[in-house]
Formats: sequence, structure tokens, C-alpha cells
Amino acid sequence: MILAIAIVLALVALPSPLGLIFVGTAAVIEVGEVFVWKRWLSRYSVKTGAEALIGMKVEVIGDGRARVRGEIWNTRSDSPLPIGSQARIAAVNGLVLDLEPDTES
Repeated sequence: MILAIAIVLALVALPSPLGLIFVGTAAVIEVGEVFVWKRWLSRYSVKTGAEALIGMKVEVIGDGRARVRGEIWNTRSDSPLPIGSQARIAAVNGLVLDLEPDTES
């Protein structure tokens, strides 16, 4: 955006040497801005799909059913989980979540 404004000002309003300096400065700022944003955004990894579910807390709502982010999923667990209890997702197998009891709650 800054580069576009600089080019328009250089072509319309500024004298020749000052316009070139202005466009060059704006180009350097634009390139620097790209590097700053790339570095800033590299801190955040985007998780999607099944790997994003692993480790999330769920609410057990019935025998073999749990609520995750407002969605109801089929589940299985090695130990019995009472209705209303909290559990964690250990693995995702297709459309079935493997749960383990939540030790923090």
C-alpha cells in the first residue's frame, strides 16, 4: 500500500530526484514489512484436522458419546467414564475418538 502511494506521489507531485528517493524508500519499507510479518507469523503453527483434536478436553454425554467444541462424537475408552465427566482425547480413529480420563479435573 505504501509503495503504491509513493509511486503515485512520485509521478504526480514530486520533482524528479525527490520522487525516486521516495519510491526507493517506500520499496525498502515494503520489503522490510514482508520480512517482519513472515517472522511474526512463523511463531504460530496452524493445527487442523485430527491432530488438532488430540489432547483436547471433552464432556462425556452418554455411553460412547462425547461433546467436543459443540459437536457430538462417537467415543471409546478403556476405563468407564461417567456421564458429565471430563476426559481427554488420546487418539482419533476415523470418526471415533479414543478417550482417557482427565486427571486434572
